[in-house]
Amino acid sequence: MSWIEKLHKTYENNVAHIGDRNDKTPLLPICHTTQNAQVTIVIDVSGNFLRASVVPKIEARTIIPATEASSGRTSGYIPHPLFDKLQYVAGDYSKYGGKKPSEFKEYCENLAAWCSSRHMHPKVRSVLAYIRNGQMIQDLVSANVFHLDENGALLEKWPGKNIETPEIFKVLQGEGGQVESFIRFSVEIPGDPNSALWNDSTVWECWESYYASMKSGEGLCYVTGEKMIMADQHPAKVRNSGDKAKLISSNDISGYTFRGRFTSAEEACGVGFEVTQKAHSALRWLIARQGWRDGEQAIVAWAVSDPGVPGKFYRESLFSDTLSLISGDGGASPIGQLGYTAQEIGTALSKLIKGYSAKLGAIDDVVVMAIDSATAGRMAIRFYRELTGSEFLNRVQSWHNIDNGCTWLQRFGKDRVFVGAPAPRDIAEAAYGRRLDDELRKSTVERLLPCIIDGAAIPRDLVESCVRRASSRNGIEAWEWEKALGIACALYKHRYNERRYAMALNRDRKTRDYLYGRLLALAERLEGIALNVADEKRETNAGKLMQRFAERPYSTWLTIETSLTPYKVRLRAKRPGFLHNVEKEIDEVACSFGEEDFLSDRQLTGEFLLGYHCQRAALRFKADQDATNSVDTEDENLEHK
Repeated sequence: MSWIEKLHKTYENNVAHIGDRNDKTPLLPICHTTQNAQVTIVIDVSGNFLRASVVPKIEARTIIPATEASSGRTSGYIPHPLFDKLQYVAGDYSKYGGKKPSEFKEYCENLAAWCSSRHMHPKVRSVLAYIRNGQMIQDLVSANVFHLDENGALLEKWPGKNIETPEIFKVLQGEGGQVESFIRFSVEIPGDPNSALWNDSTVWECWESYYASMKSGEGLCYVTGEKMIMADQHPAKVRNSGDKAKLISSNDISGYTFRGRFTSAEEACGVGFEVTQKAHSALRWLIARQGWRDGEQAIVAWAVSDPGVPGKFYRESLFSDTLSLISGDGGASPIGQLGYTAQEIGTALSKLIKGYSAKLGAIDDVVVMAIDSATAGRMAIRFYRELTGSEFLNRVQSWHNIDNGCTWLQRFGKDRVFVGAPAPRDIAEAAYGRRLDDELRKSTVERLLPCIIDGAAIPRDLVESCVRRASSRNGIEAWEWEKALGIACALYKHRYNERRYAMALNRDRKTRDYLYGRLLALAERLEGIALNVADEKRETNAGKLMQRFAERPYSTWLTIETSLTPYKVRLRAKRPGFLHNVEKEIDEVACSFGEEDFLSDRQLTGEFLLGYHCQRAALRFKADQDATNSVDTEDENLEHK
């Protein structure tokens, strides 16, 4: 139950944010939930109708009082205490065509019980006075908010094509039409500037006190270790307003959820009512504020003490590439013609981490938590880690570190060239393609979390999948292949960190795969310049045969080397100096092989991509007088489309 304890503490440390209107999803008071309202009814202190209006979509989110049963309702008819749909709050619901059973009587009884208690609120009493008139829909029709059909029933949809659609039909979603409208109330009292009940903290407090007074069943809370009123049900709507899945649930009293081990659900898990309300509210707030969402998957990192580190940093530190992390806005324009250098990236990253280290205490608790739906009504915690502030920052820095992190020269498009780590989602797409299944993408991101947070090795199958896709250039756009190549090199380098691969060409590395990668880059460069001299626009033979080369290097190299003969003839006439240098380099690389290594046709590992990439980069920026006027065909068409 550590996760719920940390969330409870987070709530207690952020009470100043309760009901903050600047938050898209606010931290909620106890015993409250949120709903999207479509209509606001304004009354006076005596309960007289004044006016009504349609709520714009951007203002629809409404904080409403709720019971445990009403906040978790998925079916059935359990009214909310104050704001609700027409079938609960309108006495004339059936008169105007309502098809569902009206729960107006139960709603009125519950509201009257609240108003007769010592925790009543005068504005709520005004709402009760208005509700008892039983003519809400009539008032809304008179105010031109609702519209009737020829039979005097509420229209389900607007039939007019040449007439402007009324506001109420612009905000309603789904089937049912106006009868599905959610109603909220505003009470205007002279001298009181806050007429909106959903924003009135005194109304929140009155409902909290009243609902607490009705609760019974004291027990031991497993979270706090104290005796308190226990929770009967636990909140839903953790990821969004329509989320019905719960992290804690035990309503299967007829099945085998706990039978045979316990006589009741309370014996399996006892959580205090106030604790679960605060913890779930904090989780909902954190996910909306700084979480990473992909369908039903939600992953969030936060500091329990909230010492002032922006929530955006937690999200981007785990789910963005290095350039996005240090720029904070998805990347700016490149620095200079060659893009962002390793030195620039490293300096910016160090400054960033140092700045947040000053805010986030070394021993402050940081939590990383991933949740996803196990079934439609059940949610699972798929990943959970607790770290100190210094551990979290060190591991983030380690992942993005230029020397030993998951980093390489990345080409994500014409304007996004940098040295750093790719984002987890980019890694998933590099491994399985841009059109990968949603579940596969989510599971891949989830598998990468321990690599970032725990420093675990990247799964071997994921590395090999990236290597295979980067080895195949056929049928893929140039920019996408460049991106896949950089990501594959980054993953292979991180997987085998003990080998100390450098991003610069290492002429002293004599391993078979690295040398074969260099040979491929040299052959590709020679043919590319020859094609450019003749103004031919096509892929090189080395590029076309790259996948075959990775599978059978020796036999494929014989094919590639033989095909270079006509290009050498062309370059001997037009670029003799360049040809001499490349041939000399090829000879040096070939002589570096052991005899058995060179003649072996066994499949290459991802190390050949590192040798290929480093050799190609060295050739690209080499100041060779004979190639001064040449154009590197690999620099073209890299813009992300």
